[in-house]
Amino acid sequence: MAAGPTTAEKSGTGKRQGPSDRPPRPAGRLRPTGLRLALIAAGVLLLAGGTVWALYGSTWFRVERVKTSGTAVLTPAQVEAVAAVPVGAPLVTVDTDAIEARLREELPRIASVDVFRSWPHGIGLKVTERKPVLLLEKRGSFTEVDSAAVPFATVTTPTRGVPRLVLDVAASPSLRRFDADRLLAEAVRVRSELPDAIAKDTRVVRLSSYDSVTLELTGDRTVFWGSAEHGSVKARVLTALMKATPEAGHFDVSAPSAPASSGS
Repeated sequence: MAAGPTTAEKSGTGKRQGPSDRPPRPAGRLRPTGLRLALIAAGVLLLAGGTVWALYGSTWFRVERVKTSGTAVLTPAQVEAVAAVPVGAPLVTVDTDAIEARLREELPRIASVDVFRSWPHGIGLKVTERKPVLLLEKRGSFTEVDSAAVPFATVTTPTRGVPRLVLDVAASPSLRRFDADRLLAEAVRVRSELPDAIAKDTRVVRLSSYDSVTLELTGDRTVFWGSAEHGSVKARVLTALMKATPEAGHFDVSAPSAPASSGS
């Protein structure tokens, strides 16, 4: 038998409230979660604005000094003059790529340069200079050539310890097959294969054709190297041959499997 309504239900005092019966929330009142999000957003905006002002508008992060390292022949003053770093400008606005390109273009002695920001007030220039391995003589001056066969600087006095390269190829058939740049690269290739002790004594690298390279050493000694092929083998054979025949004045390693030496 079903139970009848209670006295409270009859009087309406015990009526259950549904969602639609709850009192409305006052207009304009933010929920706690919304308030937190609004505060976070305001904080982010303030932080971003402060960061932008600090980097661009304040004097806190402006260029005050330039430091150059790695120079040997060049001076820091030469490098910095070409770099033209805008002292006083906001550090964040300095175009490091443009500075690097300018240095490499105007100072060919520079093989590479790293331009970086040194917070809070500096720009660093880390330079790597090219090192000459051969000298091309022309009209009383000397062009330095590096290990990549790049002519990069002209000097009036021969660089100490660097052999001269003599190209006797005017009448050589090699010029019909190889241009001057290729022949220069072959000469550099030979120079790079020389053992340190022999390289130190080398005064002239003479190239008459692609497959005819002769080294002129101290003590009126000569080495017929031949082509640049099999350079590491020729270097080992020449070292052994010089030890075996120290009094010889001429050495031939053009065919490293059949080397020869003879008197002066």
